[in-house]
Amino acid sequence: MKTFFTAEGLNSALQALGARTSMQLFDQLRATYSEQGRHYHTDVHIGECLRHLKRYAHLAVSLPEIELALWFHDLVYDTHAKDNEEQSAASARRELAALGVPAASIERVTEMILATKTHQAVHPDTALMVDVDLGILGAAPTAFERYDQAIRQEYIWVPEPEYRAGRAKVLSSFLDRQSIFMTPDFRDRYELQARENLRRKIAELRQ
Repeated sequence: MKTFFTAEGLNSALQALGARTSMQLFDQLRATYSEQGRHYHTDVHIGECLRHLKRYAHLAVSLPEIELALWFHDLVYDTHAKDNEEQSAASARRELAALGVPAASIERVTEMILATKTHQAVHPDTALMVDVDLGILGAAPTAFERYDQAIRQEYIWVPEPEYRAGRAKVLSSFLDRQSIFMTPDFRDRYELQARENLRRKIAELRQ
């Protein structure tokens, strides 16, 4: 399958916003997303998000801003920390400013990154970006299971009983929402499957 995690893709988004391109930034992102201990939050996840976004590009107000938010949204990923989103947003702000991305675009990009903490949004581009990030919840059962097992590997240091309770709580928070997805297109395509996946997994975790 074609990967969307490419220097060309990153630089195209930068150019579209009038910024300078940077192979150094791409290499830095690739190295970070390849860090030991990452099993789901990798370059594959970023590439899948970018591929998924392409299908819904017609919904975007500023496609390059959403793309850059996806490139940076999991840049800092420490399962022992509680401020990954804030740290990822700070990194995006620093790197994008250095390349000449307009300040208004940087504000919108960082808003999208921060929204992945609560998975709530008001701006339509933020809603689309968050829905893309959550798209795995509505994937086919086998793909959802691979995702879930990868998350367990990232939290391998957490004892099994504690992990099961915590994971069930996180997944239940999505199930308890009136709608998991914020955009009509994602709700129509993924909502039912996502709820089926979540109910099944929560039941397993609580056995």
